[in-house]
Amino acid sequence: KKQQQSSYRETRGQKGHIYHSYSRRFFVLQLVLWGLRGVSRVILANNPLSGALIMAALCWESRWQALLGTVGVLASTITAVIMGQDSAEVSGGHHGFNGMLVSLLMGVFSSAGDWYWWLLLPACLGSATCVFLYSGLSSVFHHWDLPVSVFPFNTIILLYLLCTGSDNPYFPHLPAIPPGALGPNDTKLIAVEVIRGIPLGVGQIYACVALGPCLLILGAVLLYSPLLAVHALLGSAVGTLAGLSMAVKPDFLYSGLSGFNGSLGCMAVGGLFFTFSWRIHLLAIANAFLSAYADIALGNLLGTVSTHTLYHVCMTLRKPSTFFKGIFFFLFCDTTVLVHPQQREPGYYLISIQDGSPLQTRAEKNK
Repeated sequence: KKQQQSSYRETRGQKGHIYHSYSRRFFVLQLVLWGLRGVSRVILANNPLSGALIMAALCWESRWQALLGTVGVLASTITAVIMGQDSAEVSGGHHGFNGMLVSLLMGVFSSAGDWYWWLLLPACLGSATCVFLYSGLSSVFHHWDLPVSVFPFNTIILLYLLCTGSDNPYFPHLPAIPPGALGPNDTKLIAVEVIRGIPLGVGQIYACVALGPCLLILGAVLLYSPLLAVHALLGSAVGTLAGLSMAVKPDFLYSGLSGFNGSLGCMAVGGLFFTFSWRIHLLAIANAFLSAYADIALGNLLGTVSTHTLYHVCMTLRKPSTFFKGIFFFLFCDTTVLVHPQQREPGYYLISIQDGSPLQTRAEKNK
């Protein structure tokens, strides 16, 4: 009996050890899938395969940026798990994409160069803080049926840039230039470079400036939804057209900075929040124009007012400084909210962010 009991205990202990081992591996696999969904959420997608393609594009663009993005999405996702956030939101990547944007933009703004390891500290803290803001804002926005979107990212990145500066001894960031500031030889444009800036506008959502990674990101969008990919290119083209009409710096046209915000606005309305129709398609184009003109206006305003106080502006040879990218993401939220009506006509249906199914209109609910 003693031998049987001892063998039973050993077998039970082995089974328990195997169970804990498998549960740990399963959690790691889940965490990877949640993180990849969070990566794809930046482009309004919900597909881990798209997230894997985007991570490959980031590695192609810059391994340091890929590391920062990974740290950001893991920090925010693990923080959401520890805080006990809604499991559907965690598994859907809703808490990961804000953290990734924060860490990516900290790396883009940093003037300390690549592989500045101290930058991982604010990247982790800022990404984790996004979860608290997301949780607090979601309870407020829920009353108006509005998504939190990238408001936590906007808040954290602007606070970070306000607390630091170009002369900060630990976390200096690059200056930027207003999009409307023209130099003496900025009146001539290269048509091929302007057209090349349209796909670059999609890649600029992840701060990519090379054509190859940008095309890979566009492929990730196409894998998730061809309709979303069409609106991404269309919105970037609209943003580029708006930049041309306002005579912004050619560098903003060539690098895609004038098109990425229009791309996001067009994708949100035409491929995500509403069921597709020709009216929604026109509304998406209008939202892209609104986003593009708003980011040009606010960029010029901040660049003019804060040239010698908060934010100094310049361009680097390696890649253009994108200080105003956080501001432009904020404008993407605002313009999307403006075309997110509360009283909808019968033909306008909102799409659920969770599962993609059409939501009932208020008239149907009242019936």
